[in-house]
Amino acid sequence: MNAKTPRPAIGGNWASLLLPIAADDSIEFDKLGEEIDILIDAGVHGIYSNGTAGEFHNQTEAEFDRIQAMLAERCKTSSTPFVIGACQPDPLIMLNRVRRAAALDPRAIQLILPDWWPLTDAEAIDFLKRAAEAADGIPLILYNPPHAKRVLAPRELGMVCAAVPEVIGIKLADGDASWYAEARLHLSGLSLLVPGHHLATGIKQGVAAGSFSNVACLSPRGAQTWTVSMRHDIDAALGLERRICTFMDAHIVPFRQEFGYSNAALDKLLSAIGNWGPVGTRLRFPYSSIDMAEAVRLRSIARSELPDLFL
Repeated sequence: MNAKTPRPAIGGNWASLLLPIAADDSIEFDKLGEEIDILIDAGVHGIYSNGTAGEFHNQTEAEFDRIQAMLAERCKTSSTPFVIGACQPDPLIMLNRVRRAAALDPRAIQLILPDWWPLTDAEAIDFLKRAAEAADGIPLILYNPPHAKRVLAPRELGMVCAAVPEVIGIKLADGDASWYAEARLHLSGLSLLVPGHHLATGIKQGVAAGSFSNVACLSPRGAQTWTVSMRHDIDAALGLERRICTFMDAHIVPFRQEFGYSNAALDKLLSAIGNWGPVGTRLRFPYSSIDMAEAVRLRSIARSELPDLFL
């Protein structure tokens, strides 16, 4: 792929692969397989592994390989698109994950910028070029979340990604109207994946291609229906988005802001509230998990406030 070749698009409602964790901190691979089958059956646009909610930072390399092989096998059998997250704070481990992920022929490989010390623009470009070589023709998606050591503004992202045409998309947090204006100016031609609970706004703004979605953590099938609805009734989709954000602000965000739980804990809570699969709320040591009783308490509230997602 050269600088003049259009970057292939990736978009829609992508569901996160969450790790079922046993009381002894082992990954319950039988439940993981069941989860993948449920997500495939929900008809989501795709499944991605090893985002923050997939606890990429807290698994061995043997576990990484087993997770990706299981995802690839099931998705290929069902013709479901999949993205492998090769994310890891260590650059050499991450490049090795990229190489092994590429052999499974995913739609794309997601990665972060090495995260012990923030990279300069030149260092970020050098790393992404090295990752593109390791990916051997598989496109890349850059994950630049709000908790990264360095959060790049749209202008910075545009400059870095322009130098590495193998990067076809960016998973990132959106912002206010001025952020969207900057994104339109500097990030056209890239598939932007905004937070799931802001997807309708991102579509309305003409910026978002889709989401690696926290709403799909709550209800993969409901998030899929909502995403498809944005094509023909964006105003109704925006109305549901406002109710989703109200629910999140009232019932989910306080677990992070007031009690210090991680984003992965919040995503697993959403999954347990949705009660669609065998994930549970447990995170791997040393991270704290939200008590399952909270998920049970919030189930009726979610269905009362967001019935559209649970039809």
